[in-house]
Amino acid sequence: MKIKKGDKVKILTGKDKGKTGTVLMTLKERGKVLVEGINIVKKHVKPGTISKEGGIVSIEKPVDVSNVMYFDEKNKQTTRIGFKVSDGKKYRISKRSGEILDK
Repeated sequence: MKIKKGDKVKILTGKDKGKTGTVLMTLKERGKVLVEGINIVKKHVKPGTISKEGGIVSIEKPVDVSNVMYFDEKNKQTTRIGFKVSDGKKYRISKRSGEILDK
């Protein structure tokens, strides 16, 4: 998976198309990412041990990784991510500008 925790991404499809957010968590085995403030749904919760009060709670659900794209802050554009090996280390690079993303 080319997207990592802490990356700024833009949503390409769905109800939140065009919005940007930060990746909070990656679910590698499912091929999904949890993005801050994106794909918020309402969930009905019963009163129990976890929450003393029941009711309707808004939570963020994971988005498929194919529906997000890395957002480059410097250029203010989306870009694809590639890999480059230099000095025996593997780095992620921006395909649009060629800059190294990970230091």
